[in-house]
Amino acid sequence: MAESEKNLEISSKASSSSSSMLLNRSFTMHATAADSSLPKLNYASLNRAASSNKFYNSMESVLAASNSFKGKVKQLRNLFEPKKSSKKINLNEPESPQQHHLIKLTKPVKSLSLCYNNESSIRLPGTEDRIVVYLTSLRGIRRTFEDCYAVRMIFRGFRVWVDERDVSMDSAYKKELQCVFGGKNVTLPQVFIRGKHVGNADVLKSMYETGELARVLDGFPRRQPGFVCGSCGDVRFVPCGNCSGSRKVFDEADGVPKRCLECNENGLIRCPDCCSS
Repeated sequence: MAESEKNLEISSKASSSSSSMLLNRSFTMHATAADSSLPKLNYASLNRAASSNKFYNSMESVLAASNSFKGKVKQLRNLFEPKKSSKKINLNEPESPQQHHLIKLTKPVKSLSLCYNNESSIRLPGTEDRIVVYLTSLRGIRRTFEDCYAVRMIFRGFRVWVDERDVSMDSAYKKELQCVFGGKNVTLPQVFIRGKHVGNADVLKSMYETGELARVLDGFPRRQPGFVCGSCGDVRFVPCGNCSGSRKVFDEADGVPKRCLECNENGLIRCPDCCSS
């Protein structure tokens, strides 16, 4: 009897444990099925939507800032620009003195290039057969160097020979220019054509743009395209052959070195191949 009761208890425990296992398995199966039926969240799309919202918000802020800036600019324009008059001008009505004065002011200004046609009182003797330009090759003042370079390039485009007198290479040219202008200090460059004073870089550019410079240069001999002097490289100066650029020569009679009289203060002379004087 005792053994039969023990067997019954064991069988009842086994049945209860099996039933609990079945219940747990069914519960887990239902839970996983329920979890799989739920929609999964797409985090990439959420991040993309958030970044697009930030982009649109930033664009809206930029547009708002630009609109406010335009408004400020318009206010400033209204302050400084004169107001346009809505009054219509009747051509049949006689002109008032004020209108006549305004019309006179709107006439075109006389070109600077016409100064060459006028008889200039400034002359450079001994240069009636050439073009002379006083310039500088130093870059100390940028505007002056750029003007001198522009004048050189304009004449080089016409392939005409130019007597370039660099005041930075020879101080005698600076004194010569001051004597021509009566001791006045003038800006560089200064252009002379056939002995007549033309003007500075602005005048020459104006003549070049209007085509008057081509007419003035008609009759001058033309050089070969790309011609460069083989002796000086178009610098117009070479070292002195007497003193080799040292500015001193040895006097055998006195037995002491003396100043060379053939070169300038820099020990240079004019190129004998491309310069006639």
